[in-house]
Amino acid sequence: MTRKKKYEPVILERSDLLAVENPARYTGGEWNMTIKEEVTKQIAETGETQYVRFAFCFPDVYEIGMSNLALRILYHVLNSCPYVWCERAFSPWSDMDHILREKKIPLFSIESKTNLADFDILGFTLQYELCYTNVFQMLDLAGIPLLSSERSEEDPIIVAGGPVVFNIEPMAECFDLVMIGEGEEMILELMALMKQYKDSKKTENKMSKEDFLLQAEKIEGVYVPSFFTVTYAEDQTISSISTNRKGIKDKVSKRIILDMDTASYPTEMIVPNTRVIHDRAYLELFRGCIRGCRFCQAGFIYRPVRERSVNTLCEQGVALERNTGYDEMGMLSLSTSDYSKLPELTDKLLTAYEGHHTSLSLPSMRVDSFSLALSQKVASTRKSGLTFAPEAGTQRLRDVINKGITEEDILSSLELAFEGGWNSVKLYFMLGLPTETMEDVIGIAELVRKIEKLYYEIGRRTNSRMRKLELTVSTSMFIPKPFTPFQWEKQDSLDELTKKQMILRDRLRSKNIKYIWHDLDTSIWEVVIARGDRRLGAVLLDGYRAGNIFDAWDECFSLEKWMPILEKHGLSHAFYATRQRDDNEILPWDHMDCKVKKSFLLAERDRAYQAIVTPSCRENCQGCGAAVFGGGVCYESK
Repeated sequence: MTRKKKYEPVILERSDLLAVENPARYTGGEWNMTIKEEVTKQIAETGETQYVRFAFCFPDVYEIGMSNLALRILYHVLNSCPYVWCERAFSPWSDMDHILREKKIPLFSIESKTNLADFDILGFTLQYELCYTNVFQMLDLAGIPLLSSERSEEDPIIVAGGPVVFNIEPMAECFDLVMIGEGEEMILELMALMKQYKDSKKTENKMSKEDFLLQAEKIEGVYVPSFFTVTYAEDQTISSISTNRKGIKDKVSKRIILDMDTASYPTEMIVPNTRVIHDRAYLELFRGCIRGCRFCQAGFIYRPVRERSVNTLCEQGVALERNTGYDEMGMLSLSTSDYSKLPELTDKLLTAYEGHHTSLSLPSMRVDSFSLALSQKVASTRKSGLTFAPEAGTQRLRDVINKGITEEDILSSLELAFEGGWNSVKLYFMLGLPTETMEDVIGIAELVRKIEKLYYEIGRRTNSRMRKLELTVSTSMFIPKPFTPFQWEKQDSLDELTKKQMILRDRLRSKNIKYIWHDLDTSIWEVVIARGDRRLGAVLLDGYRAGNIFDAWDECFSLEKWMPILEKHGLSHAFYATRQRDDNEILPWDHMDCKVKKSFLLAERDRAYQAIVTPSCRENCQGCGAAVFGGGVCYESK
């Protein structure tokens, strides 16, 4: 790729934009986008800038990336820093990818159209494992070497963050450093160091990249993969994970933001010029989850629960509506119905929005905390369907996964909803959960049939003419994830999962029921890289070079392409996916510390085998370890 003058904007021809599916993915110019004129002026006058230039990279298309709250928060945090200019970049879809390669045009930032290779630092947010090869795509299109060991002192520092990085080992050789946990404070500490690093280049005492990484590693939450060495035993399991520099911490602890009311939050969010996946403004009610569903990684890595106050949320909600023009406000968290003051919050927001035609959007609700009155208030401006996630069809299996709800909870909540006029409901379940039997699978169909029957019984009982019931049933596959009680569990085989899907399909045939199932092939591959080790790095790199990108898209993913590459490197799907881990096995992520004790996870797994439900954090603290942070739900008065 031919390099032009540093910082020179990349030029896309009009014909190039007209040749792609959605030109707005690449043009920028959105409302509330940040342009720092002082930086462009410095570059125009001197060809250089004293500012740290940060490219926030999302390894998927614009419409998905701009729906990500972490991007919006950190974009605001970084651009609030007086010596940093943060811009955005996204994976170009195949049509633009082809144009960039054919015309040797480097991948560029949205704001200034600067080649990504000209930035000081590239920060990738990794929200799901199937985006890994898109990281390679973005680096490759910018002309940046794909592996940390191959990059020079002149190349940008490549950083990763997001939930996936709690096991970043399959991509460890790509990234210079990784940020574990919540980034608002950590990233500013890193930027202060980055400013010193950049400024030193103009002095006699230049910092090397090694010097920078040694200093960065001292920041709590920062992990430098190259400072660790992993060895393997004859049976392919890990025999050791050790540091290879003096003074390096041997365990990396996650960072969190303890006080959510003082945490930085964007009330002037960018408003895209094209429709995105979640096309609304957002309020983040709290972080963490009190429930402890045993399959849910987010429920453990984001502990403890920390809430924003009603007053803070109302102030942010009013400002967001005013500054963005959005007429829908999403209320985000892992379990929104568990926000301790949800009725008060919705009342105050609806009062503030009265006469504005601005609605509130609630995500999936827990059936044991469903409120008809609350749902009717929210639906008073815009009525949509209801979404619940029972996850399992039998009480035994719901207890195994610690869902904490009963069939009575499910049916009574839906009875209230149907009586309140709702006729559209989505239900989410999982297949392949630990200890699952065919009786549990059939239990999903039986529960759905009970719900279908309940709807029409209400019509007869109330002598009402009921609208057609729209019951959508969706099943995903269980993926054992790091830092959960099920991290040691095996995944069902492809044949077993296929059989379960087909049994459900046959038992859910009804004009009122739509059954949607998740693609099995992507689930089979996801579990490999979710619990993978560093040996998968070469597999992922070869997969990228073979053309495997956008694996999170069903139409792009091909398991048939991945399996031969895995085997070529002497590795197997069975080793990573369908093998039960021993309790004492060294796991690839054992040098990460999310502050939930492994002993607690093992105890929760034992309780799962006995189908014993663990109370929520608000009911009874179980001593998971998250109290070490000194705040949140762990210190609420019980």
